[in-house]
Amino acid sequence: MPSLFEPVQAGDLHLANRIAMAPLTRNRAPDAIPTPLMATYYTQRASAGLLITEATAISPQGQGYADVPGLYGTEQLDGWKRVTSAVHAEGGKIVVQLWHVGRVSHTDLQPGNAAPVAPSAIRAHTKTVLLKDGVPTFTDTSMPRALDLGELPGIVQDYRHAARNAIACGFDGVEIHAANGYLLDQFLKTGANERTDDYGGSIKNRARLTLEVVRAIVDEIGGGRTGIRLSPVTPANDIVDENPQQLFDYLLAQLAPLGLAYVHIIEGATGGARELADRPFDYAALKAVYRKAGGKGAWMVNNAYDRALADAAVAAGADIVAFGRPFIANPDLVARLEKNAPLNEPDRATFYGGGAAGYIDYPTLY
Repeated sequence: MPSLFEPVQAGDLHLANRIAMAPLTRNRAPDAIPTPLMATYYTQRASAGLLITEATAISPQGQGYADVPGLYGTEQLDGWKRVTSAVHAEGGKIVVQLWHVGRVSHTDLQPGNAAPVAPSAIRAHTKTVLLKDGVPTFTDTSMPRALDLGELPGIVQDYRHAARNAIACGFDGVEIHAANGYLLDQFLKTGANERTDDYGGSIKNRARLTLEVVRAIVDEIGGGRTGIRLSPVTPANDIVDENPQQLFDYLLAQLAPLGLAYVHIIEGATGGARELADRPFDYAALKAVYRKAGGKGAWMVNNAYDRALADAAVAAGADIVAFGRPFIANPDLVARLEKNAPLNEPDRATFYGGGAAGYIDYPTLY
């Protein structure tokens, strides 16, 4: 039986263990530029089989929170090059999560103070983070406008260009963020998509943009360096779908032939309950659909895992287990899990924004 601490192959990525660090927004990239502090943060956690960066905007329009990094300007790329070089020097593997927030944004964060964009002009009843006098402040999102049909090819190209930039920065690959109520998830799900053109209505139409993005990125950098993150039933950022099982069974069957490195599935509510009584979902059936359709990418599971749950998941056939918040306070989480050592408790007051405190100053076992 495979162990959580044994190597695993995910497409072109040979990982030293089956533990991934999940993407964690920390709001420490002023002007969307990765800092030397971020290089230290990721390098401290390089013992993970795979580091997945915090969500990173593919364009200025794709930004939805203050001080999150981008992947479209020269200074941003130079900052990421320092991060990837430092991680690789420690023997780590790192991919960048490509992000367009869609309607989960605010006019203060958009170019020219424009309205955020979305599949339909439906406001997300959720919060974003703005800086008020240098202090991160949770603020209601702004009313979005519906994207014109002619704008969608440009967004696909923004994803393609960001993937190209990622490889130029030294990343081992990319993860497409199609989860948690952000732009691609908004197109997928009925609660945010009321379009009547080729990108709305039927499941096939609602999945169209996500599939176009994935195919463009696979064409640009190869499927073996491309992963995707999905959250079938999470209520995060006010998202819902009327028939998630049918939707995601279709999507995974379409993704299967593309040769992806991995599929990253958030089980239940992101950062919350692993099972939702009002949103049942069969993850084993979803994986079976993917495998039956020829999908060979690693299967990554995520949400509230501890050592016991992770061992059980690997025993049941998961290839990789992603851990999120435990990595915030435990840079040596892999060693702590392997030794069943106690975990540091994170300081929630320093999750979003700030400097070194609560970021790179957590103690290790040795």
